[in-house]
Amino acid sequence: MLRWSIIFLIVAIVAAVFGFGGIASTAAGIAKVLFFVFLVLFVLSLIFGRRSA
Repeated sequence: MLRWSIIFLIVAIVAAVFGFGGIASTAAGIAKVLFFVFLVLFVLSLIFGRRSA
């Protein structure tokens, strides 16, 4: 999921450089959402991933 977030961030940067503002803002928004979902899942896996018997 972090990989997809980085891909959308790169797409947003490239679109902004070429002047496509709508595409850049959409891609940046998607990248932001995916990054926060990744952070939540990462923290949850740290908390619940290591259970000792």
